[in-house]
Parts: sequence; structure tokens; C-alpha cells
Amino acid sequence: MNSPDTRTVVPPEIPARPRLGVVFAVVAAGVAMSNLDVFIVNVALPQIGGHFADASLSSLSWVLNAYAVVFAALLVPAGNLADRTGPRRAYLVGIAVFTVASVLCAVAPGVWTLVAARVAQAAGAALLMPASLGLLLASAPPERRGSMVRAWTAISGLAAALGPVVGGVLTQFDWRWVFLVNVPIGVAVLVAGPRVLPRTAGGGRADTARPDLPGAALLTAAIALLALGLVKGDDWGPGGVAGTLAVAALLFAWFVYRSGRHPSPVLPLPLLRVPGFGPATVANVLFAVAFAAMLLSVVLWCEQIWHWSALRTGLAIAPGPIMVPALAIGAGPIVRRVGAGPIAVAGCVFFAGGIAWWVWRLTPDAGYAQGMLPGMLLTGIGVGLTLPTLIGAAVTALPPRSFSTGSGVVTMARQVGTVLGVAMLVAALGVPRGTAEALDAFDAGWHLTLLATAAAAVAGLCVRRRSGGENS
Repeated sequence: MNSPDTRTVVPPEIPARPRLGVVFAVVAAGVAMSNLDVFIVNVALPQIGGHFADASLSSLSWVLNAYAVVFAALLVPAGNLADRTGPRRAYLVGIAVFTVASVLCAVAPGVWTLVAARVAQAAGAALLMPASLGLLLASAPPERRGSMVRAWTAISGLAAALGPVVGGVLTQFDWRWVFLVNVPIGVAVLVAGPRVLPRTAGGGRADTARPDLPGAALLTAAIALLALGLVKGDDWGPGGVAGTLAVAALLFAWFVYRSGRHPSPVLPLPLLRVPGFGPATVANVLFAVAFAAMLLSVVLWCEQIWHWSALRTGLAIAPGPIMVPALAIGAGPIVRRVGAGPIAVAGCVFFAGGIAWWVWRLTPDAGYAQGMLPGMLLTGIGVGLTLPTLIGAAVTALPPRSFSTGSGVVTMARQVGTVLGVAMLVAALGVPRGTAEALDAFDAGWHLTLLATAAAAVAGLCVRRRSGGENS
């Protein structure tokens, strides 16, 4: 008979900490889904307009802008909620909301019903995005956090690369499939997430103030009125536009005032005083203006000037975005050596070169290889260098307790820029009466895009190199 001391003692089972790669895979699926949806919808927008025949371009722009406005306004309250309750719960709830809203988008009977469903999608995306980065940063050791930020950003670039192509293929069948494609991804994440995502504790307390939802409503109204004033210029005239913009400015001033006094504001003003965070966030807004205007302009050019199909348009756009993931990851060692500011500025220079090429060479008679492709490659290099660098410089400047909230501020900044970029381009294009007028309108839109890119470069010069391993 075996004595007790010869037996193998099995210690109590301790749940193994999920591997970072597994966590990243589940998080990447949700991030890719929410980003893929944006780029798919860009390509499908003309087909959606064809289905809802009474919808003007300014009305259709709200299929994009309603999502971006609500996304921007809810990101920081959602990030705050993730920090308080734990990013795991916020991420999974966000995935569920986004998946259900995607179904509602697909069955929408009219353009404004579709816009309402896009608002619900935005609420889900606002929950999952800051929580996703919070999960990664909490799971990664400090020396790998910068790499995780760049990899997280690269997912957006990969979605940009695949989105136009996938959108083009799906739109060949029916535009509603660009929303239904989210359903299997969302279901897979909801099945796998509870098993592999870490149970990161939230930092909230019972007496912690609730997020400032009235402040979020103020920001929503301010951004929406700003975009509305820009896209309705032809219909309302100078007086109506000026009045709308003035009200938007007053609402935004009220929002900033409220953020300075509320215990849990939408925009935590002290974060903007963190070295490196404020300038990088401003640069993110400005570069997002240029990026959003560029992407929509290419879609509209291919489908309205060249009369290409959605699939051909998606393939035409893909070469630029497909460069982003490799550049986003590969630029990390260079950022460590020279700092984020010079790399961001270099990216802006490449991006501006692509836009300038289109102004110079892109005409209805120009071939794709000589007219559009060089600009797509240059803008792809610019996005790959600039976007992940600015996001990394901002987020990794923050203390761990503010990861989700801070990433919400950065993503909010990008979404505000996206709204302004789309509205700016729609205002520049207007309602052209002929080919010559349309070409002039595209040139005007690209000149405005160049101005936004130059402003982003100036802001990038203010992003200082920080010591430590944040960019690793």
C-alpha cells in the first residue's frame, strides 16, 4: 500500500492567464469588424443611393456621418465605463450591440431608418473600441505595449485594405450584405470571448460619478450641426450656414465648459495636458479630416466619373490601404530612434504627394496605372507612417489607469475628423451640373484635403519624443 507521502500532490487548479496572442486574435476580430464596416459602406454608398432613389448625396453622407458623430460622442463615456467596470464586459456588450444593429441596417426600409440603425451600430462600436485597446494594454507587459498599439492600429489598416474589395464583391449581390457580413464575426467573438478574454478588474468605485451623458449629447449636437452646416451650403445659403455654424460653436464651447467642471466628463481636459498626448490628439483630428476626404473622393471618382462597378472600385482602392499594416509595424524601430514627430510629418508629406498627384494627373481620360495608382500608393505610405505613429504617441503617453479612457479620446478625435472630412468633401462637390464642373469640384476637394494634411504636419512637429519604452 502506498504511503501518503509518496503520492503526487496536485495543487489546486489556477486559471491560466490567456496568452497575449489569443487575446489579440479575439480583440482583432471585433476591431476589424467595426473598421471593415466603415470602409465597406464607403464603397457601397452609391449603390445605397441607387436603391433609395430619392436620397441626395448630402442625405447619403449621413449614413457615414451619423455613425461617426455618435461614435465620437460616446467613445470617452464608453472608455470611462470600461475603466470602471472592466474592459472585458464592455467589449462583449459592444460586440453584441454592433452585431444586432448590423442586422437592423440590412433590413432598413429607407435611408433615414438606415441612418438610425447606423446610430445603434455606432453605440456598439463606441463600447468595443476603447475596451479592446484596454484589454490589450492590460494584458501586455509594459515593454510590449507600444508594439500592441501599433498592431492594434494595423488592424484598421488591414480592414481598410480588405474593406473596399469585400464591399465591392458583396455589393455585386446586394448592398445589404455589407452589413450582414458582420453577423458571423460578431457571433464568433461572442462565443470565444468569454472563454479567452482576461477578467481585468475595473477601477470604478461605488461613489464614482457617472459618465457625463448630457455632455455627450452636447458634443453630438455640436458635431452634427457643424457637418450639417457644411453639407447644406447649396440649399441654405450663406446666412443659414453661418447661423448653423455659430450654434455649433456655442454648443461646443458649452461642452468644453461642462467638461472642465464635471467629475466624469466626456473630454477629460487634464489628459490634454499630459506631455505628448495633446499635440498628438490634435494631429489625429487633422489627419483624419484628410484621410476621410481622400477615401470618399476616390470612391466617388471611380463610380461617378469613370462609372466603374463597386467591385472594380474596391480593387482600385486596395493597393494603398494594403500597405498600411506592414508600414504600421515596420516603422516602430524608426520611431524609437528618431521620435514620433518626424515620422508623422514624413507620412503627411507622402500623403500630400498622393493628393497632389491626383490634382496634377488624374483626368477622365487618364488610365488607372498613370492617373490613380501613383496617388493611391503615396497616400497608402502616408497613412501607414502617420496614423499608427500619432495614435501610439498619444495613447502610450498615458498612465495604465487611463488606457481605455485615453484611447477613447484619441479615437473620438479621429471620428470628429472623419465627420469633418466627409462634410468638407460633400460641400466641395456640391451638385455639379456637368463633367467640367465635376472635375473642378474634385480639384477643390483635393485642395482642401491638402490644407488639412499640411495642418496635420504642423501639429505633428509638436509631438515630442518621449523616453521609455512606449514606442517599442
